[in-house]
Amino acid sequence: MSQPSTAAPENLHLLTSALCSTQRGWPVIPLHPGTKRPAGHPERSCPGTGRCASGHRTPEQRATTDPELIHAAWARTPYNVGIVTGPAGLLVIDLDVCKPGEEEGAPDGATSLQALCERAGEHLPPTYQVRTPSGGRHLYFTAPPGGKLPSSVNRLGPHIDTRAWGGYVVAPGSTTPEGVYEVLEDVAVAALPHWLTPLLVEPLTPAVAPAPLLIPEAVTRRAMAALERETAAVAATKEGGRNQRLLKGARALGRFVAWGEIPRDVVEEAFQAGGEAAGLSASECRATIRSALDWSIRTCRPRDAA
Repeated sequence: MSQPSTAAPENLHLLTSALCSTQRGWPVIPLHPGTKRPAGHPERSCPGTGRCASGHRTPEQRATTDPELIHAAWARTPYNVGIVTGPAGLLVIDLDVCKPGEEEGAPDGATSLQALCERAGEHLPPTYQVRTPSGGRHLYFTAPPGGKLPSSVNRLGPHIDTRAWGGYVVAPGSTTPEGVYEVLEDVAVAALPHWLTPLLVEPLTPAVAPAPLLIPEAVTRRAMAALERETAAVAATKEGGRNQRLLKGARALGRFVAWGEIPRDVVEEAFQAGGEAAGLSASECRATIRSALDWSIRTCRPRDAA
């Protein structure tokens, strides 16, 4: 029995989009109105309380197919709708258009995908497609059973991204300042062609311990002990709390940088290695470390008062 809607009239089409997705078995998350950003806080600013008391809950972990939760979320706020692809059993090929300023004649995502099919001597079956506001396309496929294909960027070719585990796509009916996401081909979702799967599997690489740091003689013993303790803790942190632990560790070392007990570049290099060993991206590590050290150096008390 369908639940009567309590959503404001202007939100009904977004609520309908969310419910249509869940009826297909696709868990959804709310996105900030008019954007592609998940509602809620990111891992780097997780308060560690409430639903995150046992660790940061990612958008993938917050996704739901529960109609009651969906009605409650969209009752008063016109959230855009995100389909969380991994738990939905989907792999979506995202074909982007060329960006302004790119070299004339550069291939867009559709051209790159066509070239990939021609090189492989294969083709793609008809499947459910969504047109994005920029003029790109989302091609929906069911992911192969067994294993979890990760999301990827340009792995299949220029301007071709994929959304699977660790990712999401914006559902049709959602809008951004560029326009609306619209269903382009309303047909059944096809299985991902077998010939594409090997191209999307990340090669297994043996874990490599970070290279030992070359520590200047000027580093104090207590600063070195703190650096080793904090970076080891960061490297050992599992998904769900990694960024928060990196932020905490780097903040703890900022005072030693401010006091002249250890060079900043040594701290940054050590935490960069620890964060990447934990599975964070290089860019995410750099941003978090820079923010944490800047804050700690700016706010730390003088050494004699600590």
